[in-house]
Amino acid sequence: MKNLFQLFTLIALLLFLGACSATNRLTMGVTEPARIPLDSDITKIGIINRSIPSEGNKVVDEIDKILSLEGKNLDKEGAEAAIRGLADELTRGERFDKVEIITAIDSQRKGLGVFPAALPWDTVEQICKEYDVDILFSLEFYDTDTAADYELSMVTIPNNLGIDAKVPGHKVQLNTVIKNGWRVYDPVGSALLDEYVSKNYLTSRGAGINPVKAIKAVIGRKEGVQEISSNLGNQYGLQTKPLRRRVARDYFVRGTDNFSIARRRAQTGDWNGAADLWEREINHPKMKVAGRAYYNMAIINEINGNLEKAIEWASKAYSDYGNNMALGYVNILKRRVVDQRQLNNQLSSLNFD
Repeated sequence: MKNLFQLFTLIALLLFLGACSATNRLTMGVTEPARIPLDSDITKIGIINRSIPSEGNKVVDEIDKILSLEGKNLDKEGAEAAIRGLADELTRGERFDKVEIITAIDSQRKGLGVFPAALPWDTVEQICKEYDVDILFSLEFYDTDTAADYELSMVTIPNNLGIDAKVPGHKVQLNTVIKNGWRVYDPVGSALLDEYVSKNYLTSRGAGINPVKAIKAVIGRKEGVQEISSNLGNQYGLQTKPLRRRVARDYFVRGTDNFSIARRRAQTGDWNGAADLWEREINHPKMKVAGRAYYNMAIINEINGNLEKAIEWASKAYSDYGNNMALGYVNILKRRVVDQRQLNNQLSSLNFD
């Protein structure tokens, strides 16, 4: 009974604090520039694969042999899947006139799970000139590491009569780590536009009457690695495109009756109607109330896409009225202005449906 009373007391306290909060939160959609900046004059892309399968250690038994041999194929075919995934994504949307996977070059390094030295710039320039591309996307390394966990257990296998029977056997779990690294080379100015590393994981399970049979029974591991690798290339290609995401902002809902009415208007989607009431309070005799009104006017200007005006309102909220929330908001808005300029340059070269 005591615990139940404490629970109700806590819920009531949280509801009370929520009701007394001076701010509400809104979310809005913003478009941010691509993480990998590509100028509008870049229209022809070359893709190279510098990764080759890692050489396995000396085989000590049949289990290691199975994993080592399959691992080489996984590295080779997984890297190829990643390259195709990247090419497929860059081809979408008709942003680029040409996307070519370049295979006939001798610029590979052994896959060591780390970045090799960057390509010499004269090599980059030579490849770009020979294959008529503006920049090079390079899969610098690709490597799969697999660890096997064994467990003695009863397993189900068909007997000579075709009937499933439980017999003592082994269960195996293969934990595969897929490591890959990319670079983007721009021969103009000898600039590395990006370096990127990621890790992904795949778990596969099988069962058999002995460890070797258990490993051979693992189904779908190869296909799983290829699917993940294709998605890795696809996701890397997406980083050349602007990103749409939602951001959160807090705005003031307490101070005067106009703030209370504006809150209800905002909750119904009438943000301009709320702004009409906020603007009435910018000359309020109490600095705290006026500062909140200036801050909220910055919010409505950001909602309406007028970032420079939003900065003016937020700056005055902090400098003239001491609204501490406004200082951090000014920095957020300035960052958005920089991003918007970069985004405008990128959008000029994109073809959106």
